[in-house]
Order: sequence, then C-alpha cells, then structure tokens
Amino acid sequence: MNDIAVLGAGMHPWGKWGRGFVGYGTAAARAALADAGVRWQDVGSIVGANTMRSGYPGYVAGATFAQALGWQGARVTSVYAACASGAQAVSTARSQILGGLADVVLVVGADAAPKGFFAPAGGERPDDPDWLRFRVLGATNPAYFALYARRRMALYGDTPEDFAQVKVKNAAAGALNPLARYRKPVSAAEVAASAVVADPLRLLDICATSDGGAALVLSSMEFARRHGHPDPVRIRAVSTVTPTYPKAVLDLPDIATDSAAVVAPAPHSFRASIAKAAYEEAGIGPEDLSLAEVYDLSTALELEWYEDIGLCGAGEGAKLLRDGVTALGGRVPVNTSGGLASFGEAVPAQAIAQVCELTWQLRGTAGARQVPGARTGITANQGLFGHGSAVVAVR
Repeated sequence: MNDIAVLGAGMHPWGKWGRGFVGYGTAAARAALADAGVRWQDVGSIVGANTMRSGYPGYVAGATFAQALGWQGARVTSVYAACASGAQAVSTARSQILGGLADVVLVVGADAAPKGFFAPAGGERPDDPDWLRFRVLGATNPAYFALYARRRMALYGDTPEDFAQVKVKNAAAGALNPLARYRKPVSAAEVAASAVVADPLRLLDICATSDGGAALVLSSMEFARRHGHPDPVRIRAVSTVTPTYPKAVLDLPDIATDSAAVVAPAPHSFRASIAKAAYEEAGIGPEDLSLAEVYDLSTALELEWYEDIGLCGAGEGAKLLRDGVTALGGRVPVNTSGGLASFGEAVPAQAIAQVCELTWQLRGTAGARQVPGARTGITANQGLFGHGSAVVAVR
C-alpha cells in the first residue's frame, strides 16, 4: 500500500467576503496545521493550487502562501488543473512524500471568485477551447449544465422534480455544516419557484461562485506514528487520469468529438474512468464506500456522478436518490458536506475541501452530519479539458 496520512484538515468558511484569496488560504493552512499539531517550520514542502482565470494565472499560489505563512525554506510547487487543481495538488504532495522528498507537506487552495458565472478572460484566443465555447457557441457554464440535464431527460426520463430533490438533499446537509455558505434547508417548491437560468435548470439547481479556502497537512505513515497519530485517516489512491481516445460523446466545454470510425470508444466514459482508476489503485469497489463527495455543479450532474462512481447503473441515478440511498442516513450518503450546492465554487479549493470532509467523516468528528461508522470514502471531480480528479480515503 502507498498510503499517506492526513494529519490535519482546515478550511476558511465559504461565502462572499470581499477579500483576497491569500487570506482565505492562509487561514485554512493555519487551521490545518493546528489540527495536525505540526509547526509551520516543520513542513518540508508546500503545494499550492493556483488561482486562475480561464487559463491565465492570477498568482503563483504555492509561493504566495509560503510567503504569507513566513518564508522558512520549504520546497514549493504550484499546480493548475481548473476544478481538479486540488486533487493534482494532493497527488503532487503524495508523490513527494512517497518519493522521500518531504515527510510533511502542506496542500492549500483558495479563491476569491468573481460574481456571477465564470467568463473567459479578455483577448482573442482562437486556440483556447474554453474561450471558443463562449465566443462560438455562447455556452456559458449554466448553458452547458442545462444541456447535460436535457440529455438525461431525453435518455433516462429524469424530471425537473428529480433534479430539485438533489438540491433539497444537499441543502439539508449544508444546513448542518458551519463552514458552508448556504445554511438553510430548501424545499422542492422553493427550487421550482426560483428563476429559470437555462431551461430546465433553475437558480437553485446551479451552484454559485464563492470565496473560500481549504488545506491539508499530509505526511508519511512513519512520521504520523512518530508524532502521536497511530491511526490517522489515510489517502490510499489519487486518480488524475485523462480521457481515452476516441471521445465520441460531446463533453462541453470542449466543442467537438473524436471520430470513432476506426477505433471503438472506450467501455467507460471519462468521468467513470476517473473513479475506476481510483478504485483499482485502492483495491476497493463502490460496494465498499461509506460515503462520497461529488462535483455537483448542477443538480442534474450529481445524478450522473452516482452512475459514474458505480453506485448504480446508467440512468438509475434518480431512482437511487428517490430511494434515499444518497441522503444522510442512507446506505451511501453523497455530499454530506452540502456539496457545491451549499458552498459554491472556489475553484482551487474545492477538491481539497472534499478531502477535508472525508477526513472529518472518517475521524467521526463531523457532528450532526456524521455518517455512522464511516470507514471508506471517495471524492470525484473533473477539471477542464481532461483533468481527472478522485481521491480515496480510508480509516
């Protein structure tokens, strides 16, 4: 096993605070260090998930956070993979620990997101697929979330009422999470009464953009045992796989598919392959899960993740939800944190925040949203243009 230990987890509450991302990330880092009982001076490496805007760097996050915490000579790395940035940062930290380059690594991500949906940076960039989907298709994020929803309705018979129940479930969990931005239960009637943004999705079907930060202190198992952590939460697998040629189903914001005339498509979709690789590395299957944190950019997309991580077959996500399987108290609760529905997107931080939630659940310290006896969890996420993101944590 190539396990590493999660010694500490910390977050800055998410919301719209009107400040810079450095403060949010620094607060999360200090909370994680305190949780781990580790001094900043003892950290051998810091990995920062970059704050970026449509391919253009905001700041060099690793060095930015190292400077904010106080230069102390640690190795530094900055990574960017859009919404998968946090998982890439965890993967980098894990490689450094297993390679013997550092005993303790601090992973940090934070954002101060613009108001409204994300838009491309200015300038003419015809070789940038993200810029092209706005310019050529007019496909804002809510527009392509809605196209995914329509596809589910056409293929599987999902309904707007099914989508609304995802928000109801996640809002109920978020109401129990002091770090969430939105902490109020929501009814299906309230979802149905909210404004239409991109048919069939309404305002409460789509996640907001937020400010926030998340951090983890990771270490070798030997260091953990030497420093009073005999049975820590462990990261057992990190999947950052890319798609397999040919991609024969359109996956916006890419605006084209590959030809399948000569080579048959892979048996698994890209999102399903992310989880599959994590399961294979960890030596587990979906039947072993106690809980999952998935990437609910929209309510409809969460239903698709149920299928992609193997909780049910294609088209069965809505039934799984209706049967209560994925709710708190269900067989495999999904998004016990409240998900992006309750937090909103703080892009470099969100995959790290997912691992924070798994950590607290596997420790048994998640309070009113605790999953009894939680032993194994998975995160699932996806970054632009083929950045896989999944982490398996065990106790």
